[in-house]
Amino acid sequence: MHSVSAHAAPAMSAPEVAAVVLAGFSSTLIVAVGLIALLRRQSRSHTLVVLALAALLARSGVAVLTMGGVIPFASHHAIEHALDFVMVALVIAAVYYARSIERAAPTGER
Repeated sequence: MHSVSAHAAPAMSAPEVAAVVLAGFSSTLIVAVGLIALLRRQSRSHTLVVLALAALLARSGVAVLTMGGVIPFASHHAIEHALDFVMVALVIAAVYYARSIERAAPTGER
């Protein structure tokens, strides 16, 4: 049984599709590099940065789901802006944590 989306996805030009694909691959690579750094450093601030990078990757996922008609075109901007907020909040938390909490903690407790 084949399911049909309740809303039609707008037609996307080849450059737009290419941009979404490039953003997805680039974001995946950046998250992978962040995970490698996290495995080496194993700090909470690095964890927060990786989560922020994952929010960047999730934006590409939202674009793909919108192109596929899963997410309504009218809603995707709000979802992407929410992910922007999450990303910025995680980066600010990472900087705050690294500057205040990790500096005050003994070396073994980071």
